[in-house]
Amino acid sequence: MDWLAQPWPWWLSGALLGLTVPALLLLVGKPFGVSSSFRHLCSICAPGSKLDYLKTNNWRGEAWNLLFVAGIVLGAFLASRFLSREPIVFLPESYHSWTGIGLLFGGGVLVGFGTRYADGCTSGHTVMGLANLNWPSLVATVFFFVGGLLLVWGIRPLFE
Repeated sequence: MDWLAQPWPWWLSGALLGLTVPALLLLVGKPFGVSSSFRHLCSICAPGSKLDYLKTNNWRGEAWNLLFVAGIVLGAFLASRFLSREPIVFLPESYHSWTGIGLLFGGGVLVGFGTRYADGCTSGHTVMGLANLNWPSLVATVFFFVGGLLLVWGIRPLFE
């Protein structure tokens, strides 16, 4: 059990994540992605929606995706609660303010909008899309990276 409590090497975690793509395709016949679960949750919460985006969504046929995301949340909770020697700090102290809350909220809105506009999130495009050699996924991945660099080196220092 001691090896579970230690941080794992980045290359091992990356390999396991990378193996998720063929495992999902071979075992379930489904692509890897997380952001579509938000669409499914919205379809469940608004069954009479007039939006085609939600009305035509077959969330029952994609319930596996909701279970996958629930597994991610449950696994993260169990690992941080029971497999960690020290308490895990999820947010730096600088985010425990109104400015920090605003940055998190604004970032969440931008990520949520961008995810739906790009028809997928970073994991879907970068891990699954690039594995399938999708040109739009390459473009999306490059701009995810560029956006991250601009935020960290350009915008974030303005708020510190």
